[in-house]
Amino acid sequence: MTKVHPKFPNTCEESLCDSKAAVVLTVWKKSLLFNCDGFTVYNANGELVFRVDNYMNCPRDNIVLMDASGFPLLSIRRKKLSLGDCWMVYDGETERDPILTARKNVNIITNRRSLAWISAKKTVLYEIEGSYGQRSCKILDERRNKKKTAEIKRKETVIGGVAFGKDVFKLIVESEMEPRVAMALTIILDQMFRSS
Repeated sequence: MTKVHPKFPNTCEESLCDSKAAVVLTVWKKSLLFNCDGFTVYNANGELVFRVDNYMNCPRDNIVLMDASGFPLLSIRRKKLSLGDCWMVYDGETERDPILTARKNVNIITNRRSLAWISAKKTVLYEIEGSYGQRSCKILDERRNKKKTAEIKRKETVIGGVAFGKDVFKLIVESEMEPRVAMALTIILDQMFRSS
C-alpha cells in the first residue's frame, strides 16, 4: 500500500524549487481523531507539522490550525453577516485584530481564474488563482508583481505515478510565505469550495 507521506527525499520539480528554502508539505484531508473532520499535514520527512480537528457535529465557522503537539497557531472564522463568503484569520485563539481577511471572488464574468483575495487592513496581499476542486491553485503575492508564493498540486507517488485523489495533495510554500499562513489559506479554500 502506498503511504500518504513516503520518506523519500524532497523531489519537487525544478520550476517550483528555484529557492532551496521552498517547503513541500503533504496535506491529507483527514483528522487524526476518530469522528472528526480536519486535516493532517506532514513535511517531506513524514513528520507531522500541522493538524486541524473539527468534530463532525460542530459548526465549521470556527477552525483552529494547530502544530503537531496541539498548540493553536491560527484561528479561522467565518465573518457573520457579510456579503459573499468572507473569512478572518487570527493569531492563536484570539478574536481581536485579524491578521488576514479572505474574500471569495464572486465576479466570475471579469476574472474567471481568481478564487479569492487575501487582505490585511484593507490592503490586498494575495490573490489565489486556479481550481481548488482539481487541487491546482497558485497563491500570488500582489506586492511582488504576482510572484507565486505557494501552490497546491495533486500528489502522485514517486514510484508508479499513482494519484492519491483529492484528499491527499501537495502544498509547496516558497520562502516568502509562512507555511502556517499557506495552510490557513488552504483551509479557507476548502471551506469556500467544499463541494468541489
